[in-house]
Amino acid sequence: MATSPRLRPIDYPTSDGKPMAETDRHRRLMMDLIETLEERYADDPGVYVSGDLLLFYEEGNKRRHVAPDVFVTFGIPKRARDHDLLWLEGKGPDVVIEVTSKTTRREDQTKKRTLYQDVLRVPEYFQIDPTEDDLKPPFQGHRLVDGAYVPIDPVNGRLPSAALGLLLERDGAHLHLIDPATGLRLLTPRERAEEEHRHRLEADRKRAEAEARAAEAEAENDRLRRELEELRRTLGRGGA
Repeated sequence: MATSPRLRPIDYPTSDGKPMAETDRHRRLMMDLIETLEERYADDPGVYVSGDLLLFYEEGNKRRHVAPDVFVTFGIPKRARDHDLLWLEGKGPDVVIEVTSKTTRREDQTKKRTLYQDVLRVPEYFQIDPTEDDLKPPFQGHRLVDGAYVPIDPVNGRLPSAALGLLLERDGAHLHLIDPATGLRLLTPRERAEEEHRHRLEADRKRAEAEARAAEAEAENDRLRRELEELRRTLGRGGA
């Protein structure tokens, strides 16, 4: 009896051979966004944040992939992945942010945008050009409405993300994530560590100053006690 051959599992690659970013400025922005979003959703096991990771969207085809610079997917487990296999995850990203450069502008504006809109059905797609050289305007956002991307209207110069529940604000080469409930910017882990370090230094300075003042006060008290004792001895000798 003939048996059908066993299909070998496909070994999907983990890299497309392309560099993570064109410049240090682009790479730093990507990492800041990924790390800040990871920290925001650190306690939610059903939110996956990643970036520069190959996402395969056609089972069995190793060429059908894309590597978003930054993306957030709600409703899938938070765990380390070698790649993102859409048919196993059950859904694609809810938000994608591309850090556009001279070499990626055309692809971000055409091929990727069409892929995110028509195939992956990404609800929100943002692009930022930290150098302001290759994208006009240098910060753009689109939301999927009736199957097509429409521009997201800015609110006081910021683009609201309905998926993230945040306001996105471009500041030169930076993209700030702002909590609309507090109006405060989400600090990157690096900024938070620097702020905590400054607070520790300030606390140490205040503690050292307080200890110095206490030591000075104690020294002054000792001096007054000695003077008082000397005065009592003088008065005692005079009375004798």
